[in-house]
Amino acid sequence: MKERIIKRRKGFISIDLKELWVYRELFWFLAWRDILIRYKQAAIGIAWAVVQPLLTMVVFSVIFGGLAKLPSDGVPYPILTFTALLPWQFFANSMRASSQSLVGNSAIITKIYFPRIIIPTSAVISGVIDFAISFVILIGMMGWFRVMPTLNFLFLPLFIFLAFIAALGVGLWLSALNVEFRDVFYIVPFLIQAGQYFSPVAYSSSIIPAQWKFWYSLNPLVGVIDGFRWCILGAPAPDWNNLMVSTLAMVALFVSGLIYYKKMERTFADII
Repeated sequence: MKERIIKRRKGFISIDLKELWVYRELFWFLAWRDILIRYKQAAIGIAWAVVQPLLTMVVFSVIFGGLAKLPSDGVPYPILTFTALLPWQFFANSMRASSQSLVGNSAIITKIYFPRIIIPTSAVISGVIDFAISFVILIGMMGWFRVMPTLNFLFLPLFIFLAFIAALGVGLWLSALNVEFRDVFYIVPFLIQAGQYFSPVAYSSSIIPAQWKFWYSLNPLVGVIDGFRWCILGAPAPDWNNLMVSTLAMVALFVSGLIYYKKMERTFADII
């Protein structure tokens, strides 16, 4: 039998990309398993991916668009909200799934070797299905409200990538922290609820006063959501300085999460 010798890698972050490629099928297996489990245990199955954002859109449209009369950047308020819900729910679902990913896979972590970073990454990837379903609903809404996409749509893959990086950065932090501090399980729902209102999901970021724009843009989802609205709805272009601030915050979140995850990785099997 051919033996595999595992050596400790040296370096700032120490990621073996070649090894990740070798285990690429494990990515998709774990992601697909998470998808099957999620919808199998749901009372209405995959329809929940449609019902949840639609109900949220209705609530936000009534409260913020109807009662509060907040501006909608020249587009119908329901579609302004639903466009923001695409990256936000992808981010929120990734937070929820990745935070429990290591603890939920403790059996295989303690028995076999594989790159541990696969686990939280596959949890983030599993959220792509919900995103795709919601995107189809958005296209239907655009037809209903007669909102035509512009050439800005070509930049949408960039903002999807940024949303993935933001989700993975938070996922790396939460998954590693949850191994050592199981209280993270109770903190995540609060972070999701608070983050939804600190991000321009139910409203346009244009209502934020100029003196607070910089601090507001430190939220990585601000740049992503504004970018989605610009690409899909032709809404006013995001302030590029603020977008740069959000992007740098996102990169810092991802890199710091990766460093912390790799630092804690050697203790997972012992603690979990």
